[in-house]
Amino acid sequence: MTKDKIIAAALALFSKNGYEGTSLTEIAKAVGIQKPSIYNHFKSKEEIFLTIYENILWLHVKKVEELMGEISELSAKEQLYQILNVTFEYYIEFEEQSTFVNRAVFFSPEPLKEQLHTQFMESEEAMSTILRSVIDKGIKNGEIRTGNVEDFVMSYYCLIDGIFIELSYYGAEKMKPRISNIWRNFWYGFKNE
Repeated sequence: MTKDKIIAAALALFSKNGYEGTSLTEIAKAVGIQKPSIYNHFKSKEEIFLTIYENILWLHVKKVEELMGEISELSAKEQLYQILNVTFEYYIEFEEQSTFVNRAVFFSPEPLKEQLHTQFMESEEAMSTILRSVIDKGIKNGEIRTGNVEDFVMSYYCLIDGIFIELSYYGAEKMKPRISNIWRNFWYGFKNE
């Protein structure tokens, strides 16, 4: 229970103030415990930060895996669109987590850069496995033009990353109606003619 409270308080503080701008004393105060009590659950501020980062990355992968179980019979085009939508909704529903990841990726704390990169690459590989499967299916059934599957995966990531950045600029209300248009234009580059 206290461990979850520490994670929740640290998430809020890291999202708002960044890694360097957040102290264990502030985290303890937000939870309502003394700083030494944190050490009953975590070895350091670094461990708290890395735990939150890993949890957020894998929560997104888990949501996409669950979605794939529900939409396995749909076309590749529809599966990719549904993954895009669930990712967009994830960014909106978990705004604090999205802000945290944004800060961690773009402003990685120097002592944690390598670990953050490793965790990111591991979760990205899990997502890439899903995307490769969908794209390969689309190529085999003639929906997606013949091409290098890895190139398609990287293009899809660029689409998602672009939407993430646009969402931070324009907010959910302006971005929601744009998603279908963005997807339609993106799909033109994928589809087999």
